[in-house]
Amino acid sequence: MRRPGFPRARSHLAKVLLGVSLAGTLVAGMPGAAPAVPPPPPNPSDAELESGQAQVSAGVAQVSDLINQVASANQELARLDDEVAIKREDVNRALVDLQTARDEADAAGELVNQSRQAMRDADARIEQAKDRLTNYAVESYTKGRNAASLVSYLGAEGPEDILERALIMRRLAAGQKAVLDNLQRARTEQANRESAAREAKRRADAAKDTANAKKVEAEQAIAGVRAALEEQGSRKAEVEAARDAAQAQLAAARDNVAGLQGQRDAYIAWDNQRRAEEAAEAAAAAAAAEAAGRVAEDRAAQERAAQLAEGQRPHTQLDDEDSGGWTPPVQPAPSPVPPSVSGSDAIETVIDRGMSQLGVQYAWGGGNANGPTLGIRDGGVADSFGDFNKVGFDCSGLMIYAFAGIGISLPHYSGYQYTAGTQVPSSQMRRGDMIFYGPNASKHVALYLGGGQMLEALQSGTVVRVSAVRWDGMTPYAVRMVS
Repeated sequence: MRRPGFPRARSHLAKVLLGVSLAGTLVAGMPGAAPAVPPPPPNPSDAELESGQAQVSAGVAQVSDLINQVASANQELARLDDEVAIKREDVNRALVDLQTARDEADAAGELVNQSRQAMRDADARIEQAKDRLTNYAVESYTKGRNAASLVSYLGAEGPEDILERALIMRRLAAGQKAVLDNLQRARTEQANRESAAREAKRRADAAKDTANAKKVEAEQAIAGVRAALEEQGSRKAEVEAARDAAQAQLAAARDNVAGLQGQRDAYIAWDNQRRAEEAAEAAAAAAAAEAAGRVAEDRAAQERAAQLAEGQRPHTQLDDEDSGGWTPPVQPAPSPVPPSVSGSDAIETVIDRGMSQLGVQYAWGGGNANGPTLGIRDGGVADSFGDFNKVGFDCSGLMIYAFAGIGISLPHYSGYQYTAGTQVPSSQMRRGDMIFYGPNASKHVALYLGGGQMLEALQSGTVVRVSAVRWDGMTPYAVRMVS
């Protein structure tokens, strides 16, 4: 149930997001760009501007060349960051597969236990049938069938009594046949139970082998990421050094070309940027506060998220013994269920939960259905930013938290989230859809807010923020979880 006045709050939130976009578009094109305004450039006086006009020199060609160098350096850095992002998400995929295989092994082991119990029950029934057969045989041997019949007839008091006793004798004979039939059925049931137990054991062993293979795959994926980051780190440092040098030369060339007028223009541009970003920061803070208030009031969403998180194995766990005190449930985890709420209310619940995390820092591997969690090590870029000591979200972890409030459980890997719902052409995406980037959605995922804006946890060193939608590198489809 949404509180009264909700449409007006939504309209206000849309205006806030529009304000956020004014400054967000200034930095959306730069990988890893921080929203902070740089120190102010010098602001020459009007007298200095007039005297400096004569000092403007030719240097347009040099400036153009330096601009191209900076653009090339940024393009190379973006390519390296894309490769790192894909390898990180490969680790998430391997870890998710590992936990799935372990769950299958647990389920198969439980089936073996059930089959063995059934075998013990069958054995007990066979022993009971044998006891009844033995007792019947002893009685027949000691008394004799004919003798027993003769005694019964001699004690009869008349023809009707004889007929009644004959009927009893026939029922006793039929009972003997039933004992033999029950014994045969018990033996057949035992054979079937033994066969089922063997098949269950085979499936359990196969599932455990698969779990071990997925564990090795996860470890190899982590090692591969670390090796790639180590190899690319020096190259990235070289490109960044070249970019910084080119930017310094470009600043000097602009001073030579534009003179003091350029300084005045730069100062005006800086001041405008500062004002816009201050307004954007205030608007983002207000939007986050509004969304956080609605999330705090939506107890049903909190309960749905807590139910999803309860009993789930941490997706970063590699070894059974390295569980951090976590005990897996006795029964296998239930299959995913459709969202418990739908329509516009569900979409706004998802967006409220995501927007409530604006400003939360990025932590690779962080985030679950209950909120931000401690990041993990990657041996390279994430470690250099200290992600393993930060509590926050990565891109797929933010989606898990947002959709948990309506009862949807998502895996911690953008490639699997790409197939979790209904795929629609990216050109037809609607508010509340997930947007993906990279081959097979292996690089990044964000939440579409409408109006050309999206919510994302981009990379190490950034925070959860609203950005202008980037079409470059987007997958052909967006994913719709709520109709």
